[in-house]
Amino acid sequence: AIVSLPDFNPNESGSVDQDVLFNRATLGTYEMGSTFKVFTTAMALDTGVATLQDGFDVSEPLRLARHVIRDFHGEGRWLSVPEIFIHSSNIGAAKMALAVGGDIQREFLARLGLLDRSQIELPEIAAPRYPKQWKDINTATIGFGHGIAVSPVQLCAGIASLINGGFWRSPTLLVENEKLNPAERVVSRVTSRAMRQLLRLAVTHGTGQNAEVAGYRVGGKTGTAEKVGPKGYDRSRVLSSFVGVFPISAPRYLVFVMLDEPKGAPATHGYVTGGWTAAPVVGRVIARIGPMSGIAPAVEGAATDDFLTTVVKLDGDEIRLAAY
Repeated sequence: AIVSLPDFNPNESGSVDQDVLFNRATLGTYEMGSTFKVFTTAMALDTGVATLQDGFDVSEPLRLARHVIRDFHGEGRWLSVPEIFIHSSNIGAAKMALAVGGDIQREFLARLGLLDRSQIELPEIAAPRYPKQWKDINTATIGFGHGIAVSPVQLCAGIASLINGGFWRSPTLLVENEKLNPAERVVSRVTSRAMRQLLRLAVTHGTGQNAEVAGYRVGGKTGTAEKVGPKGYDRSRVLSSFVGVFPISAPRYLVFVMLDEPKGAPATHGYVTGGWTAAPVVGRVIARIGPMSGIAPAVEGAATDDFLTTVVKLDGDEIRLAAY
């Protein structure tokens, strides 16, 4: 299902503003912000550059030539990979990307269909935008979702491949084409399981807590990207997003919501970030479509599998992750 708002009455399409005819889901390309950290983390885990027990020092801003990379709400210390993910550290993601290297990063994103036009069956398909010269600064900023612009449908297909066991398929609107699109392994089963663990952790302990729906074990990741203005990035104008997957123990659905220039409200404590604006929308969608799809809510605390669990360090405590 694809929705692009504002929309229009197709019976009166000749009299509507051209802006509402623009399909933001496939024709729009955007810097996706921290949702891209899903790709960076999976890449680091799958290449063996990092494990869930490893980490990086994010106590100081990262300086690359004349560029300085900072965290929105920095923890100011060494962070484990799970902490980098749930606290959405730009510095940590940039360091992970640099540790992997630009050549591997570019090849990895290409395998996920993020560097070519989507093949979905619509005439309105945009080409992604990314640097021709992939320098260290590009590797670092792309690691946290800046410096590359993709369409929402491309982002969804890429993230789906990381949590479904590791297989990428070209998105399609036609059942008959689903069988024609071959599945390509892009990450290992072990990496895919680790990403499901981290996505769940981001909802239970991180910035995605407002997307939680009782019984559906939602996993997800927030994103907040400053929009580019005449003088560079404009902090007052952002794209806020959240990608949610459920049930994370056996994923059936991925729900992505992106809001263009949301405004702070009392309910969001004035914040416009994805965790406060887009995540609640995803939660409400899941709460509606879960029962409609026949997915019965799980009993909280009940065993969901027979795998061993993974133990990671999180804010000074040992957290046991279910091995989904």
